[in-house]
Amino acid sequence: MSLTFDNSPKINPTPVNALTIDTEDYWSIFSRDWLDIEAEPSDAVVKNTEWFLRTLGDHNVKATFFILGEVAKKFSSLIRKIVEDGHEIGSHGFSHKQLFRLTEEEFQREVADCRKLLEDITSGPILGYRAPAFSIMPQTKWALEILAQEGFKYDSSIYPISGRRYGWPEFSKNICKVDLPSGRSIVEVPLSTVTVLGKTIPVAGGGYIRHFPYLYTKLAIKHLQKKRPVIVYFHPYEIDTGELLFDINRLSNEQKSKALKFHRLQMRNRNTVKNKIRRLLGDFKFTTIRSLIDK
Repeated sequence: MSLTFDNSPKINPTPVNALTIDTEDYWSIFSRDWLDIEAEPSDAVVKNTEWFLRTLGDHNVKATFFILGEVAKKFSSLIRKIVEDGHEIGSHGFSHKQLFRLTEEEFQREVADCRKLLEDITSGPILGYRAPAFSIMPQTKWALEILAQEGFKYDSSIYPISGRRYGWPEFSKNICKVDLPSGRSIVEVPLSTVTVLGKTIPVAGGGYIRHFPYLYTKLAIKHLQKKRPVIVYFHPYEIDTGELLFDINRLSNEQKSKALKFHRLQMRNRNTVKNKIRRLLGDFKFTTIRSLIDK
């Protein structure tokens, strides 16, 4: 399956960037991935997302919320609140399974089910998609064809880096139209990176904002937005500094060690995130992805 995309340089005529929120629940994903226990999304995703809504409202900023289907199913009123506040709703799949863990048929069912649920809740079209853990990569590029077939206008899942868990290093760093073998096309909105000493490094999202000093993020965005819009992303749980909700003593020592290592890394610097978000919203202009690509 071959794809073509435009990799020519672009100029961002007005420095407006996109702010995106991958709306998922840390605790249910942690339980499934590390404890091998299926768990519904917890109320934490509501509390944390509501903080984002209040803070965005304080700064008069609209964002794109990529909603996990299992969150929408349990907390439909939260999704309606996001829409009432004027934000864009996109799909994040239904169950946060990375694409390389799904067959093409399973993926199509996931995106179709989530999209129908979100459209039923919002009474509006769902045009954008973001894969769990940025798992559209060269080996899962078939997903773009399925997204176009299902009627999505754009995708924002590709990290143009060579990463350990995700990445498509040859992909364009610019927002671009991807022409697909079927004759269909889809707009790709790749995640933002900077080049330092010849190495491409992720920036302006998730753990990269948590772990790096704010000055680094600010300088990177100021540099990038001269060339192209910066795609900033957060997860609601990144502001949550609560204690571990689960008893992990049932695990073997090896499993317990791995789970705690992952959890401690995820908790690192979370106490800095609220202030970093407020500073970002004060220092830069943001809008939804749909507004960005409709210009």
